[in-house]
Amino acid sequence: MDLAPIWLSIRVSIIAVGVVFIVGTGLAVVLQRYSFRGRTIIEALVMLPLVLPPTVAGFFLLLLLGKNGPLGRLLNYFGIQIIFSWWAATIASMVVALPLMYQGVKSSLESVDLNLEQVARTLGAGEARVLRTITLPLSWPGIVSGVVMAFTRSLGEFGATLMVAGNIPGKTQTIPVAVYSFASSGDMAGAGYMVMILVAVSFSLVFAVSAWRRKFIRWY
Repeated sequence: MDLAPIWLSIRVSIIAVGVVFIVGTGLAVVLQRYSFRGRTIIEALVMLPLVLPPTVAGFFLLLLLGKNGPLGRLLNYFGIQIIFSWWAATIASMVVALPLMYQGVKSSLESVDLNLEQVARTLGAGEARVLRTITLPLSWPGIVSGVVMAFTRSLGEFGATLMVAGNIPGKTQTIPVAVYSFASSGDMAGAGYMVMILVAVSFSLVFAVSAWRRKFIRWY
């Protein structure tokens, strides 16, 4: 059995989650702690991939990153081609995973007592220190949940990945794409093998974080 789709999916998911962890956490803090014009529009754009079909998100990425798209032309100028590469699969995973990361952090931020942050500011702590010592530690359960949900969503991404990265064995074929490819060719055993791996990894991560959250809440 070819293990390339498994390793590619893991690599894509790790990179995607690393990016959305930073971007999603930053956006959640800014959008939930500061008021400014256009905040609702930005939040709606962040959450949009969650309600759009993945193929629609992939279509927009194709328009943006394709050879005739604005970013695609710029990248081609420097000799960089994103479409139909594993980086395209990574970008697709980032787009669909970001709303879950954002939502996880947002939910935790909403449960943090704002009086604790205000007391810290009154005692002379700057915004960065308040964020580092109070806000983020108290939001940790939501952050961990967001990371796990974003990782599992990235691991199972199919529609947007197929649109922008295609189905190139050994290059862009992730686990969900491999399942589709195996099933289309009648290799149900191969498809079932990939499905079992995907389900096992996703279930293990979700189960682990659920157990950890229960212990965390019990401790605090």
